[in-house]
Amino acid sequence: MNSKGWHRDALLAAVFVCLTIGLYFVPNQYEKRTEDNGMRCRGRVVQVDNSDMRQYGMVWTGDQGVTLKLLDGKFAGQTVSGNNPLMGQMDRDKIFQVGDTALVVLSLDSDGNIIYVNPQAHYRLGLEMWLLGIFTMGLLAFGGWTGAKALLSFIFSALMLWKVLVPLMLDGYDPVWLSLSVITILTASIIFLVAGISRKGLVAFLGAFLGILTSCILAVYFTGRFHVHGAVMPFAETLLYAGYGHLNLQKIYVAAVFLAASGAVMDLAMDVAASMHEVVAKKPDIGRLEALRSGMRVGRAVVGTMTTTLLLAYSGGFITMLMAFVAQGIPLTNLFNFIYVAAEVLKTLVGSFGLVTVAPFTAIVGALIYVPGKRKARVLKTATAK
Repeated sequence: MNSKGWHRDALLAAVFVCLTIGLYFVPNQYEKRTEDNGMRCRGRVVQVDNSDMRQYGMVWTGDQGVTLKLLDGKFAGQTVSGNNPLMGQMDRDKIFQVGDTALVVLSLDSDGNIIYVNPQAHYRLGLEMWLLGIFTMGLLAFGGWTGAKALLSFIFSALMLWKVLVPLMLDGYDPVWLSLSVITILTASIIFLVAGISRKGLVAFLGAFLGILTSCILAVYFTGRFHVHGAVMPFAETLLYAGYGHLNLQKIYVAAVFLAASGAVMDLAMDVAASMHEVVAKKPDIGRLEALRSGMRVGRAVVGTMTTTLLLAYSGGFITMLMAFVAQGIPLTNLFNFIYVAAEVLKTLVGSFGLVTVAPFTAIVGALIYVPGKRKARVLKTATAK
């Protein structure tokens, strides 16, 4: 990369650093509502009382008494007693043991005194940050400057989802148009950060956008045809009962379909765009048709594994559901007509179709942008001769 290109790249990265920091400090009413619910801190479990717990098969019900030593916050060093209610739901219940670290929510009265102690969950943030640190070091060590830009795009994307997409969805904005807008911004941000403001970045962005748009259109059409209402998503009904009955779960599901596939679509678009860029760089006199064929060949080679990757990624999320149905000997005809299975089939096929289309889209865009037209080529050739 020449000096001018490097400075332009660094300036773009600096802009996104500022945007990322700004996003982090953007307030919203939902975070304020969380702060008003109580004080959060860490607590070390020093004693448990399991006398009120009852086991029924594999589940526990009743209450577990937990004595904790608070590790941080206003009441650090104090020993408090809390209650851990068990509802007989394995996916939500947690059982503490002496030595565990818990996330503790303290309810306070108007004078700031503790009135209730809720050991809400095992404290995992420290381990998560440690894992993130290893990921960051590995990315920077392997990718260097490109890895740093990839890390910046990762953080920026996470904040866009948390600070923009989710709050605006809760506010009642149309999930499909909102998600398409956010994904378009993220696609441009990620691709131009990694590839730089260049023809390669432009080709990858346009190809990815067309693939995502195709997935969006298919998701909108087939979700209605499949009669998938969106309540199949985890915690969807909980969201409605929490006071958000105005939300359109079906549109949220549609948004989730093409949102889930957008990362793979970007990856494939960049593969094709980068390969075509190298081909044109090595053979400057290549024609548009030949460049298009090269892009198509690269796309065919990559799309086969990418669609399988998407299938495996989605299958991992609902493998226990499939096991439960298969264990009961449910016929395939019944299985694929269940709304839960049909929703995952729809998500997989629509996402895969987006991958299938993004390769030719990117190849066509690349042929048009990388290879100049005949008139432009004659002008360049004449200028070079002079």
